[in-house]
Amino acid sequence: MTDLQQSIDRQRQILKGWLAGPLAHLAETCRKVWPDRPALEACLMEGLAELPYAKYLYLLDAQARQITANASRAGLLAEHFGRDRGDRPYLAEALAGAPLSLSGAYISRNARRPSLTAVQRILDENGALLGYLGADFDLRELPATQALYQQPEQWLQMRGDPSIRAGLFHQQRVTSPMDEHIDEVLALLTELITQHGVFHAKVHFSSSRVTLWLMDDPYRYRLHGFDDLSDPNLCFAYPRREYPADAVIPADAIPKILDVFRALRFMDETLYLRAGTLNIFNGIVALTFSCDGSHYMPWREFLEKSVDFWLGTSATPCV
Repeated sequence: MTDLQQSIDRQRQILKGWLAGPLAHLAETCRKVWPDRPALEACLMEGLAELPYAKYLYLLDAQARQITANASRAGLLAEHFGRDRGDRPYLAEALAGAPLSLSGAYISRNARRPSLTAVQRILDENGALLGYLGADFDLRELPATQALYQQPEQWLQMRGDPSIRAGLFHQQRVTSPMDEHIDEVLALLTELITQHGVFHAKVHFSSSRVTLWLMDDPYRYRLHGFDDLSDPNLCFAYPRREYPADAVIPADAIPKILDVFRALRFMDETLYLRAGTLNIFNGIVALTFSCDGSHYMPWREFLEKSVDFWLGTSATPCV
């Protein structure tokens, strides 16, 4: 399992634990009046009080056909009575015998919003299946207890557009204005990152532009073309800031990373760096090559790789 999947599964288990008691209690209440539709619908409306985050509650028979209206905060929605839910993916575990199942998130048919469904099997006194209690939840309305996912610090490689890879050897690097003044541009960029509060920068070598995110205003990016980047007066546009002590990438590593960007830009006329990104807080360096392949890797590992590595047949970015 990936770290992302483990994070998602932990939150699902927490939610399932919250729901187990109220759903079991409501299922038992419904069992006692089964299959009296008015009585069952009254139970569902009362059950909404015990399940404050549920959007809809409903009951299905053993064949997964709905035998009640949908109970909602706005009242009973009778148009759902008789609906056959047997083919819905969220019922698969319940139909297979799971006493309580919680579906993965899906986009709802009507509201087109991320949702999930919990299903509780209902058995009679002899253990025979009567039907199912369904509870639909809108992810927006669930309590916000999710832990923030942390991106793992590991090398990720992603392939790009197959048509670009197929035509790789029919293209050649065209010298951009940034290429002609790359030393000055990278020196200016080093100054902006280490002295002027830039924490995330993406250098578009082929189009001679840079996108910057600043600690003073992290929700908006700044875009500068070659005319700006060729003028050191750009530093006056951003206030001086101390290099953050909690940055993962140390200040003295910034020029080293940018020097490798320069080497990768000129390493070959066919295979070359189109864009490079660095973020001083997560310590990740991102690379997009002429083949449209992309790499995301920790900064230390990035500095350990030589140009020969990127040109080698055993680990080329276009593979």
